[in-house]
Amino acid sequence: MFGCALKWLGCRPSEQNNASKTSNTMLPNSQPSHHRTSSLQMIRSCLFLTALVCLASTVRAEFTLVDVEARVQPAPLVLFANAPPKTREAAVELADYIETICGVRPALMDGAPKDLLERAIWVGYQPALDALFPDADFDFQHPEEILIAANDNHLVIAGRDRWDAKHLIVEGIDEKIVGRQQEYGTVNAVYTFLQDKLGVRWFWPGELGEDVPRRKRITLDPFEFRYHPQIRARGGAFNFSALSNKGYGRSHQWTRRQRLQLDSLRSEGGHAFGDWHERFHETRPELFALQPDGTRGTHPSPKNVKLCQSNPAVWEQWLADVEAKLKKDPTLTEFNASPNDGWSSGHCICENCRAWDHPDGEPRLMHWHHHRETRPALSDRHVTFANKLAERLKQRYPDKDYRVMMLCYGHSRPAPIKARPAENVIMVSVANFFGRTHLVDRGSTWGTTHRDQLAAWGKLAHQVMWRPNTGSPVGWQQGLPDVSIAQTIENIQFAADNRCVGIYIDAVWEHWATQGPQYYVMAQLFWNPTQDGEKVLDDYYRRAFGPTAANVRAYFETIERARMAYVKEHGYGGGVFNFPRLYTDELLSESREHLRLAAAKVETAPEIYRRRVAFVRAGLTYSERLIETIRLMESYWRKQDDAVAAKVLANWQEIEQLCQANPFAINWGPVRPTTPRMIGLHPDHPNPKWKPNNANDLDQN
Repeated sequence: MFGCALKWLGCRPSEQNNASKTSNTMLPNSQPSHHRTSSLQMIRSCLFLTALVCLASTVRAEFTLVDVEARVQPAPLVLFANAPPKTREAAVELADYIETICGVRPALMDGAPKDLLERAIWVGYQPALDALFPDADFDFQHPEEILIAANDNHLVIAGRDRWDAKHLIVEGIDEKIVGRQQEYGTVNAVYTFLQDKLGVRWFWPGELGEDVPRRKRITLDPFEFRYHPQIRARGGAFNFSALSNKGYGRSHQWTRRQRLQLDSLRSEGGHAFGDWHERFHETRPELFALQPDGTRGTHPSPKNVKLCQSNPAVWEQWLADVEAKLKKDPTLTEFNASPNDGWSSGHCICENCRAWDHPDGEPRLMHWHHHRETRPALSDRHVTFANKLAERLKQRYPDKDYRVMMLCYGHSRPAPIKARPAENVIMVSVANFFGRTHLVDRGSTWGTTHRDQLAAWGKLAHQVMWRPNTGSPVGWQQGLPDVSIAQTIENIQFAADNRCVGIYIDAVWEHWATQGPQYYVMAQLFWNPTQDGEKVLDDYYRRAFGPTAANVRAYFETIERARMAYVKEHGYGGGVFNFPRLYTDELLSESREHLRLAAAKVETAPEIYRRRVAFVRAGLTYSERLIETIRLMESYWRKQDDAVAAKVLANWQEIEQLCQANPFAINWGPVRPTTPRMIGLHPDHPNPKWKPNNANDLDQN
């Protein structure tokens, strides 16, 4: 306390102590009168100093970013010199948001000026920071590590950045990526600062989903915050909006701000050898799996054909493909080696491949052309194959941190008995318990659950990714409010507890009006799974819906409870014609009432809350029209009726108009009546599998 007060007076504690040592300490009665006067003055000074010390104890040092009323202009932003494009874009966004919050835009400097600034916001590490923050450690030891710190005069927002200046532009999935980095620490630090320190929220994409508090004064107490994410592969969580993916994704900016899109591990959810049959089946049949009939590369299909994994020629061809990929994009670090789909069929029966299987592995029923046989699980075989590739990858690139990715899928979902993944092998567990309480692997003969399998891999692999299929139990893909928020929170944290370093979900379809709260909490926990999910939800509803928070929350939780009970009783699957069994008139009526109450509360509230409640109500309107259409079409396929067809066409026209009028509410692309997810829900698009007498058993998905 005294040190702080003395600093406030303008001298250092050590200087004040030295001065006191030279003061006159004679007793007043032994001094001349002028000495007595000096002593009295000294006493008064001491009393005044004591008062100042007490006053100073209530004054705290703080960094003033901006104070409009006191005419303190925003501290300038100083971006490190030659920052890559994505990092510079984040710095510009930071300036944009500061201007939105306080109405005054800070200057943005590229590189530190020659003369040291008295007050500044430093974006990214720069040598000047060593003197300004002498106690801070800028030697980032962890991937994607971020540091946000403030003292009396300066703020630093920085992180571990890695990029190759020669390869900032690379080919992406659907378009060129401009500004490719291997790590985007500073970018993610900027978005963390905006959320955690300036209170900005992005509830869903677009202007309506953004919440920016306005104030005239922004100050920060001195602090230091340091963090590095455990889940480093996050771009695949919202895969349609991953970097350069231009398919169904419409939430690219949102995923970037949620610190998902710009990650440091690239997860792949697919299979690695889909083009090998076309490339090699005529000239190199020895690369393919031996079948019981003596042929190779003939089963189950060209796209899903399996390989002879024990053949060294396969390893060398895979490595040659890696070399070709690196010539095209030298920034790659992960390389897929996962067998093709059709997980139960066509695996190699040659003596060498079968020797890699452990005899104590879980018995699994496998398929070949006109042949079935129960064999040990393929986990040991696939791990051994991945290790062979990883060994050659390390030999070829000894100074690179390259890794092999291998799906734990189908007959390799169980953990291996003896084989152990090499350090540079990432095991990707296709454990389908997303939004589910308990699910036994349908191929398991031991009754093993998907959760058990992920946990088992977490105990023995150096790196594990979680790659669930969401399915569509009651309309996840079709845009219905198929939400499992509480269970999803628990599942994400379970995966994190089991050493998960990456997430790839197949798939999040970006229907924000019906599934938005779940998307938001997912994004927050993927960045930091140690957060309290319930507190995240509390903040979401309170900030997004203000006086109607309780009503909107009750709406989603009403549907969530009914959904979880339905899935527990009926399981997954069954197709779209089963959806009305959950979305009954009673459930829709109760849901409608929650949102009616919400709409009544916001009649006199700020416009933003009225618009957000209307956004959610648009999702309910969509759900009602789709459920009505499903019921009508079930009747139509049993007995075609022009009046029913006309009503269905009118519903589809209303749905399309609703999607266009409410951007981001329902993603029109994947719910159009021509898509596989909607087959049978339009008179012009019948389902060839339709069985009128067994409609409820029809699997539309």
